[in-house]
Amino acid sequence: MKTLDSALRRRARELARSLAGCNEIVVERSADEFDATVLAAERESSARTLAQKFHLLRQIEAARNRIIHGSYGICLSCDGEIGVKRLQAIPWAEYCLSCQAEAEKDGARGRELLHAA
Repeated sequence: MKTLDSALRRRARELARSLAGCNEIVVERSADEFDATVLAAERESSARTLAQKFHLLRQIEAARNRIIHGSYGICLSCDGEIGVKRLQAIPWAEYCLSCQAEAEKDGARGRELLHAA
């Protein structure tokens, strides 16, 4: 458990440093339509990356809280055990493999419904 907590702490520090380095998205203007489109795509990509990093940092912090409260390694969905190999690979895992697969399937269904509308 101590090794996994150390890995979580280390990853959180890396993310915090990375986020500190990209705390600002600059909006540049361009008279050229193509350049403006490229700049907008770059901003969108930067914003998406920033959001993903913040999400991962929140997951890591939640995992560290579960360690503190003694619920680390317990699936948030079914209350079953999350396998040791899964936790070693993804120390911030919230779900066991079967619940994770179900959540991903539900997420894919939700995206399909959004695109169909």
